Amino acid sequence: MSTATADAATIDADWVLCTRCRAMVYGRRFERNLKVCPDCGHHHRLPARERAEQLLDPGTLEEIGSPVVTRDVLGFVDTVPYPERLERARRATGLSEGVLVAAGEIGGRPLVTAVMDFGFLGGSLGAAAGELIAGAADTALGRRVPLLIVAASGGARMQEGPISLMQMAKTSQALARLDEAGVLTIALITDPTFGGVAASFATQCDVVIAEPAARLGFAGRRVIEQTIGRELPAAFQTAEFLLERGFLDAVTPRHALRAELRGLLAAARPGVPSAPASPPGTLVRDPDLLDPIEPWQAVQQARDLERPTTLDYIGRAFRDFAELRGDRVGGDCPSIVGGVATLGGAPVMVIGHQRGHTAAELAARNYGMPSPSGYRKAARLMRTAAKLGLPVVTFVDTPGAHPGVEAEERGQAQAISQSIRLMADLPVPVVTVIIGEGGSGGALALAVADEVLIGERGVYSVISPEGCASILWNDAARAPSAAAALRVDARSLLRLKVVDAVIREPDGGSQADPQEAARRVAASLAASLARLAAAGPEELVRARGERYRAFGSELEGHHQWNEQ
Repeated sequence: MSTATADAATIDADWVLCTRCRAMVYGRRFERNLKVCPDCGHHHRLPARERAEQLLDPGTLEEIGSPVVTRDVLGFVDTVPYPERLERARRATGLSEGVLVAAGEIGGRPLVTAVMDFGFLGGSLGAAAGELIAGAADTALGRRVPLLIVAASGGARMQEGPISLMQMAKTSQALARLDEAGVLTIALITDPTFGGVAASFATQCDVVIAEPAARLGFAGRRVIEQTIGRELPAAFQTAEFLLERGFLDAVTPRHALRAELRGLLAAARPGVPSAPASPPGTLVRDPDLLDPIEPWQAVQQARDLERPTTLDYIGRAFRDFAELRGDRVGGDCPSIVGGVATLGGAPVMVIGHQRGHTAAELAARNYGMPSPSGYRKAARLMRTAAKLGLPVVTFVDTPGAHPGVEAEERGQAQAISQSIRLMADLPVPVVTVIIGEGGSGGALALAVADEVLIGERGVYSVISPEGCASILWNDAARAPSAAAALRVDARSLLRLKVVDAVIREPDGGSQADPQEAARRVAASLAASLARLAAAGPEELVRARGERYRAFGSELEGHHQWNEQ
């Protein structure tokens, strides 16, 4: 016999009615499909205990008891007294309050989870619910394991008035303690999540993912429509709507949630990557050991659309990649991709420019030219890496930052400058690989690193050769001369110490053998990160500062300014 959910009705002993498409679904099929309608994909609500059992490894769920008792501090009565409402909710859900706190494992990785139950007074946030969320955070802190919050709520609990309001601050403080301690936090948004829950702990986690079509917002749709006097778009406040606008990391179907969470939990255990074998001499630090490449030819090769992109390298050199999206202020730029992955068995935060290979991909990725939201997304991921103690790997492959009107209106210069400043002070190892074209500040915004590597046919420059030729000679046709004058090729960059090493590419370039190119990049990255692993945060920041201060310090007239 199938079990009815809060928004699916049991027709008889064997059939369930989907409340979205009105299709009748065989009960056992409905259960096997994790209570997702096989016809329309609607994700029906789950009771808290059933949700926890779906997510956690079998046999690992350990409910964490709590002496929290809900009190009627206001003596509130609407159509029935508040204590009577509470008793009805307890009988309906089998919970003493609207949050189930449990410890367990996902993919063998331990965590603490706080699962809200919408069936308990609409998942409303009262004093006891807030205390359970804060207590789950304290338990995660004590055990030094990640915290997963499954949010489902209509908002604050009106029957507790201002005491309910205070739970927003209490739970926010609890998450702040986890931030200070470097403990990973993940929120899973389910339908619906509104009001005080959405405006506090549900959107404060390091990673925020959502089920398809889950609604998330502060004010409800009806309230907004009444306020503004017009009808809202059908997709307004849905997970897909918010993902496009940079407020979520991912929208993940229920059947894929465990795999998604397993990949994210890998970030909770930092380590040192093991380096795969690579041909001798793969990483070259002496420019005299490199064959010269004519600079303009290097530019053309760097721009070859067949060269592996950031996502190609992530797919071949890393494992368990979980892409994270959004700048959390209103945008998600497809020209920069990033997320948690493992390299040589150890977790890293990997971020890079993404171009594409075909005309359609290039257009969709804006030719690898990021907008401000791209740099702000990268900065958000780097701050998360710093919190968790994860090394940062960046891939550079861009003609430059997007030069459009909208980019300027949204603060392109500020976004780039903030990324550069942030990278200068990151307390974790940072390694950059220039895999194609490194253009101007748009490239540097992802390249302020402890070690900067470049592919043998990569280029790096303050301006494109065409731009330089147009400005200085008023003749774009003189781009080859400009390329030579700018010393854009890898060999020249190594001699100038702008890059620290060159990664030899397979015969014919990385595009000729992407798998081998990825193996060489993985080996080079792992070796660099292993060298940097011994340095503490202060040493890393100091050495990084010295690296960039040295450029120009040998010029005549340089002084020790602190002695003046």
